[in-house]
Amino acid sequence: MYEVNALSDEIKKELSSQKTIALVAHDNKKKDLIEWAKYNRDSLAKHNVLATGTTGTLLEKTLNIKIGKLQSGPLGGDQQIGAMISQSEIDLLIFFWDPLEAQPHDPDVKALLRIAVVWNIPIACNRASADFIFSSPLMTTEYTRIVPDYEGYLKRRINSGDNKDE
Repeated sequence: MYEVNALSDEIKKELSSQKTIALVAHDNKKKDLIEWAKYNRDSLAKHNVLATGTTGTLLEKTLNIKIGKLQSGPLGGDQQIGAMISQSEIDLLIFFWDPLEAQPHDPDVKALLRIAVVWNIPIACNRASADFIFSSPLMTTEYTRIVPDYEGYLKRRINSGDNKDE
């Protein structure tokens, strides 16, 4: 449910106690994510969980819970998650990314992190931040997330340069 606050250009998005969580991990971080997910298996099972390709397959086999699997990250999975975030279909992003190794799809990774910030969803980039988020009482309760209202941005006047009167 959305509620627009006319005074502050923001939208309030109500999240239920059951969240939709996207899990992503670079190759060198898959082991960390799987270990974290095993530790948090019972909590994860209470939510809707999505993951990019290989990560999703590994998690589903390890945890024995249903994981919605998207494309592999380099094949478009990061972009699928970003699109779902922009459509308010994902409430939380847990992305164990490797800061020490360049990825061939680094622009996609940066775009995914940027879109999560644009739409104000929580992001965990390592075990410590994932633990802090998962131990929060907000994980199991309803929560009102504030999202900027981008209506003004969408309605801005764009000068194409073709017509000096624009």
